[in-house]
Order: sequence, then structure tokens, then C-alpha cells
Amino acid sequence: MGKLTTHVLDTANGMPGAGIHIALYRVADDQLTHVTSAVTNEDGRTDAPLLEGTSLETGKYQLVFDTAAYFRARNTTLEEIPFLDDVVIRFGINNSDQHYHVPLLVSPYSFSTYRGS
Repeated sequence: MGKLTTHVLDTANGMPGAGIHIALYRVADDQLTHVTSAVTNEDGRTDAPLLEGTSLETGKYQLVFDTAAYFRARNTTLEEIPFLDDVVIRFGINNSDQHYHVPLLVSPYSFSTYRGS
């Protein structure tokens, strides 16, 4: 059975991104449908997969990470309008039997992602 997981690494401070709010949406015809929300734990991961089994369907998805709130909670000085507020990652799932892992490496001024394992 396939599953969708994520985790966040705070590259500015060299630590897991704990306490980051994440929202997952399904994208169809440029419309977003909220699927689930989670908050990262002390290891920067969610306590359970965001989707797994029959709830993981092929299609386009979007993850939204509330990173500005995380950095503000760490007393990081940000502009009134932060350069990165919500980090949005849009991706596709082509095989619902596979594990899709979408990590986020983030600082107040940059981010990167990849398909992990």
C-alpha cells in the first residue's frame, strides 16, 4: 500500500522544523480541495502519513507549509511581509502503490525539496 509522508528541516538553524503547520490539498481543474492538516513533531515529521492506503489516489496535490509562523516563533527577525510566508509545493502522484516522501529544507530566504524515500 502506498503512502504520502513529509518532514521539514530548518537549514538556517541546523535542526528539524518542529511545530510547523502543514495543509494538504488535492488539485483538480485548478481547484483546491482540503484533504488533511498536520503539525510537525520534534523530529520535523508528522506523527502519521498524510495519506495512506486507499486514501492515496493518483493525481495532483499541494502541500502548504506555514514557515513564517515557525521562524517567528523561534524569534527570527522577518520583514513585515516575509520573503517566504507559506511554502507551497505542488506535485503529482502517478502510482498509488508507491511511497511518496516530500521533504522540505527551509530557511527564511530559501527552500528546496525532492522526492525522498
